[in-house]
Amino acid sequence: MGERLVIDPITRIEGHLRIEVEVADGKVKNAWSSATLFRGLEIMLQGRDPRDAWLITQRACGVCTYVHALASVRCVDDAAKITIPDNARLVRNLLHGSQFLHDHLVHFYHLSALDWVDIVSALQADPQQTAKIAGEVSPASRSGVNDFRDVQNRLKKFVESGQLGIFANGYWGSPAYKLPPEVNLLAASHYLEALRQQARTARMMAVFGAKNPHPQTLAVGGVTCATDLTADRLAEFKYMWQETMDFVNNVYLPDVAAVAGFYKDWGSIGGTTNFLAYGEFPENEKEPDSLFLPRGAIFKRNVAGVEPVDIGLIEEHVKHSWYEGDQALPPAKGETKPKYDAFDVDKRYSWMKAPRYKGEPMEVGPLARVLVAYGKGNEAVKKSVDGLLKTVGIPQETLFSTLGRTAARALETKVIGDAMEGWITQLVENVKKGDNKIYQSFDMPETGMGTGLNDVPRGALGHWIEIKDKKIGNYQLVVPSTWNLGPRDAADKLGPVEEALIGTPVSNPKMPVEIIRTVHSFDPCIACGVHVIDPQSNEVYQFRVV
Repeated sequence: MGERLVIDPITRIEGHLRIEVEVADGKVKNAWSSATLFRGLEIMLQGRDPRDAWLITQRACGVCTYVHALASVRCVDDAAKITIPDNARLVRNLLHGSQFLHDHLVHFYHLSALDWVDIVSALQADPQQTAKIAGEVSPASRSGVNDFRDVQNRLKKFVESGQLGIFANGYWGSPAYKLPPEVNLLAASHYLEALRQQARTARMMAVFGAKNPHPQTLAVGGVTCATDLTADRLAEFKYMWQETMDFVNNVYLPDVAAVAGFYKDWGSIGGTTNFLAYGEFPENEKEPDSLFLPRGAIFKRNVAGVEPVDIGLIEEHVKHSWYEGDQALPPAKGETKPKYDAFDVDKRYSWMKAPRYKGEPMEVGPLARVLVAYGKGNEAVKKSVDGLLKTVGIPQETLFSTLGRTAARALETKVIGDAMEGWITQLVENVKKGDNKIYQSFDMPETGMGTGLNDVPRGALGHWIEIKDKKIGNYQLVVPSTWNLGPRDAADKLGPVEEALIGTPVSNPKMPVEIIRTVHSFDPCIACGVHVIDPQSNEVYQFRVV
């Protein structure tokens, strides 16, 4: 029996997550992932108009806002048998692409970078050497010696004051950090620069979405931003896209490559076995055939053998979750009946369910999408992956790791960002030709079933709806963090993050930065993944929105 280590709460994520591990001989031998927040969106939706669902579900989270809205309108589109106009598809793609660009920048710099970057070490750096490294890493670097010296002085004031501000509560000084002081200073400078850039990138969604977070432009049947399809607004969107891609190409990608070069050993740490991608960004009305990022499943790391996806084979297990019963159900027939009794990692220990595909746990997210696209011959993805592997000097096998997961997020940012240029061009050409149709009228069916799939920054997201008497009879969400951070299933198979943590080295149990690295690489969003409850009375609260 090894030493038990509990990290609760995990910070720099959305929601409440508890990670417990057993450490022996300096490595993790067992792990338990516990979502400690219950919500109940599915319960709130019952009896409502299906057209309201997207406005409510997108408020599951203030980070990944648009993604639930898109999955929701897609599932009602499906139930009502609607084919949306081409312009609506393009606007939805551009909004979704904007979400990816913003989300991935925020994740790397502000949620996970500090797991690899020792901020306090940057005080020992030579700003002149940092400027030299910046020029070598990215010839288009916009920072000079004085810029890095200014950042260093700001950090020094933080430290001397006894308060590190936004850099507080890190495991600074841990032997797990490997970057030299000059690279730490470079990363700290780009952390601050990314704060400014992400605010500008967030404005992209507001051009066609009316605001961010929680855009208002979606509708079952299409979108509603007719007055924004003008030359000025399209040019405004394109300018923001160009600015963001400049940061991606000249700061984000070089930073990831630079950091990866110092952490090559993490190419064998934090891996999982199976991968699932729903695919995303339809190029026409034929799905999944037209998806720019393809749909597929990979078992036992067989990238060359990508399998088609049958969503009828998805089930959610609750043996180790705080819900009634222990029967695994498909999402279309899913139930949300909370029943908290006690926290016990040998019994029930999470508010998340445990989704399985063909009975297997599946990692979803950037790495899954990149592996599926690579296996199916997506040229843009293959070029990006092969280029990074060559630049860093690591083999393809290292993709199955925490390092690979982090790199995949950066690579697909570039791939999706580049693809957005084509969608912008298409939309401009359609408008020039006088095609302004963005909505398809429809009649809500008395009864129906619909599924809305999309792949979002954190992974495969699905919404399932049952319509009865033109109202929502049942509604279920299976979100990326449920796939990745859910507990064991009926067969006691570990969830992906639990599997990924096995074998992780822990140099100092009092400073478990290595565990945090792998957990953060999945970009947890527990607010989306759990279904508000009183732990004393077990009562699910009901709210009336006025």
